Amino acid sequence: KSVARSSTEAEYRSVATTTANLIWMARFLLYENQISVLIPPEMGNLTSLVQLYMNTNNLSGPIPSTFGELKKLTVLYMFHNQLSGSIPLEIGNMKSLTALSLYANNLSGQVPATLGGLTNLELLHLYENKLSGPILDELANLTSMVDLELSENQLNGSIPSSLSNLKMLERLYLRDNQLSGTIPEQIASLPNLSLLQLESNQLIGQLPQTICQNEKLQNFTVSNNSLDGPIPKSIKDCKSFVRVRLEGNQFTGNVFEDFGVYPQLQYIDLSPNNFYGEISSNWGECPNLRTLTMAGNNISGTIRPEIGNATQLQALNLSSNKLSGRIPMEFGKLDLLKVILNDNQLSGGIPSEFGLLADLEYLDLSANKLNQSIPENIGNLPKLIYLNLSRNEFSQKIPIRLAKLTHLSELDLSRNLLKGEIPSALSSLESLEVLNLSHNNLSGSIPDSFGGMIGLLTIDVSYNELEGPIPSNKAFQNASIEAFQGNKGLCWDVPGLTSKKSHKMLFLIIFLPICGVFSLLGFVGVFFFLRKRKEDADAQQGSQEDEELIFISSSDGRIMHDEIIKSTDCFNSVYCIGKGGHGSVYKANLQSGNTVAVKKIHQFQDGEKTCRKEFLNEIRALTKIRHRNIVKLFGFCLDGGNLATILGNDEEAKELDWSKRINVVKGVANALFYMHHNCSPPIVHRDITSKNILVDSVYEAHVLDFGTAKLLNADSSHWTALAGTYGYVAPELAYTMKVSEKCDVYSFGVVALEMINGKHPSEIVFSVASPSAQKLVLEDFLDQRLPTPSAQVQDELRKIMKIAIACLHSNPQSRPTMHKISQVLAVQTPPFSSLG
Repeated sequence: KSVARSSTEAEYRSVATTTANLIWMARFLLYENQISVLIPPEMGNLTSLVQLYMNTNNLSGPIPSTFGELKKLTVLYMFHNQLSGSIPLEIGNMKSLTALSLYANNLSGQVPATLGGLTNLELLHLYENKLSGPILDELANLTSMVDLELSENQLNGSIPSSLSNLKMLERLYLRDNQLSGTIPEQIASLPNLSLLQLESNQLIGQLPQTICQNEKLQNFTVSNNSLDGPIPKSIKDCKSFVRVRLEGNQFTGNVFEDFGVYPQLQYIDLSPNNFYGEISSNWGECPNLRTLTMAGNNISGTIRPEIGNATQLQALNLSSNKLSGRIPMEFGKLDLLKVILNDNQLSGGIPSEFGLLADLEYLDLSANKLNQSIPENIGNLPKLIYLNLSRNEFSQKIPIRLAKLTHLSELDLSRNLLKGEIPSALSSLESLEVLNLSHNNLSGSIPDSFGGMIGLLTIDVSYNELEGPIPSNKAFQNASIEAFQGNKGLCWDVPGLTSKKSHKMLFLIIFLPICGVFSLLGFVGVFFFLRKRKEDADAQQGSQEDEELIFISSSDGRIMHDEIIKSTDCFNSVYCIGKGGHGSVYKANLQSGNTVAVKKIHQFQDGEKTCRKEFLNEIRALTKIRHRNIVKLFGFCLDGGNLATILGNDEEAKELDWSKRINVVKGVANALFYMHHNCSPPIVHRDITSKNILVDSVYEAHVLDFGTAKLLNADSSHWTALAGTYGYVAPELAYTMKVSEKCDVYSFGVVALEMINGKHPSEIVFSVASPSAQKLVLEDFLDQRLPTPSAQVQDELRKIMKIAIACLHSNPQSRPTMHKISQVLAVQTPPFSSLG
């Protein structure tokens, strides 16, 4: 009394037509074929059917309403097809159903209230569809429900507390929706609940005190919401936890006191939040722990050596905290695959025991205070793919044994004190794609053998003592002048490195930072002054400060000025690549082969005094800043234009693909994080727009136009005139003149949405508190000029969109800081084996 699997579409048509009248048939098994047809309504005639398996095909069209006639059906599996339309109300007539699985289709509309009549239903899988609307209270009537999965839809509204009626419920999946409000206490205390997944919604408030009171909860995930407050004591005492994810919220509390010993725990992620305190030795008493992540908090103290007792530990991420002391040598006895300890204050050397980590794939110890030499036995890590030791104090030579890391894809040793020659043996790293040796004391020449590194994509050897020829492979050919500048005497056909007659110009472009701020001020000052003299021949002699500007300018400055005038055709609009509130930016191609961005200050109605004040304000701001994502005052090699220009041109916008746009957003975030949190006093830009972000030849973002910038002194937090650009300026500036970094955060949110949508998101910006903004769906907001992004890229874009919406909050205090934003954007899955 059954029809088994059919292997071809023709056979299916025959079977479907033939069996439509076989009312006695009890089982119809048609799963895992390549059938691409509509479901015939006549199947509703199979009234004796008990089990219907049509999953994992290419079935399309709607689910026939005639299925409501299948009153004896207990199992209906139609997942992994291309079904569309709404779920028929008539399915509510199938009172015998115990399992209904429709996931991974294109179903839309609301979850029908009639499903509440299926009181025998134990399994309901509707995830990975396009269902919308609220979760209806009628689902609380499904008192036999054990497994309820509604994830990855567009459901909104609050989580109904009436779901607490589902006393048999063991697994509740509601992740990746648009649910809001708080987590109901009643649901958290369901007696049989073993899995609760609520991540990637818009939930607020604190965690219920009843979490895991049933002592059965194993999988608890609330990541990427807006939850806050302390951690309930019930979480500390929960012995049943296997997997816990709290990342991407604003939880507070002492991480030493709020978490206990978990005998079953395999995975826990607490990053980034606002936890503080020291790391407890209790984590070493979790015998099954495989992944421990606490990145992006305010955790201090040392890394406890007892963590080395967690013998199953494979991934450890404690990055972006305030940890100090040495890296425990006890880690060497673990089977670690991933160690991420960057952005802390760790000191001492890398323990020699790290050479025993034979399975290690990812090692990031950057941005610490590590010193001594890089251990030779790091070369004993045959599976290592990523190695970042940058921004430390490592000295001595680069170990030759690093050449044994045959699977290495990225090697970053920049900003250390390394000396000696670059080992030619590194050329044997056939998998290497990124190599950064910049800002060290390396000498000699770049090995000729590097010319054979055909897999190399990115190279940076700037600011060393290197000399001699540059290899001729693709990575070196495509590199910008920045990748080689600041060396003793490199030569090749990179623009600006060949002609000896251009050395004087290169001295200005490349070595100006060494000359100091006064030479800079002289060059820019004479440009400003000469322009004023030309515009106003009757101008009187300026103040003594003006005279100093003329005096410190050298003949080289005047030569540079004349060349800029010539190369831009007296600042012809053809060469204009951006306009800000206080000036225009021009692209100048110099005779030396270099390309520089030149800021031309606008004439102000208030006269020379105001113009000069704003000009000097920009100089002061820029002389305090050195960051890769902010234009350097001494000039910058640019092949692109500003974001507004690129997004406004269809061809250029298509070149700026999703991965490049994500990179630009991260670059701007890093720049603002640096200005707000790494400058003393902090600097507020006040005019972050797509016109004030330049993009270079490798699509790296560079923030410019600091004419409105303000240094945040403790005794000066107000300005007297509104600054910024309409559509980007924060709304509170309509009624207050108080300077705040949150003004830049708001503007960043606008730019981030503009990157996703391809144009200024005016409809969202001006109605961010409206329901339409809160229900914004990524797929409906994407720039249609680009192809649909992959699932992984969509996750990144969703994260950016969620951050951007938070940045547009009308209350400045409710907006995230650029520190928090940069942390969230930095957290991502490495491009190899995942441990999540």
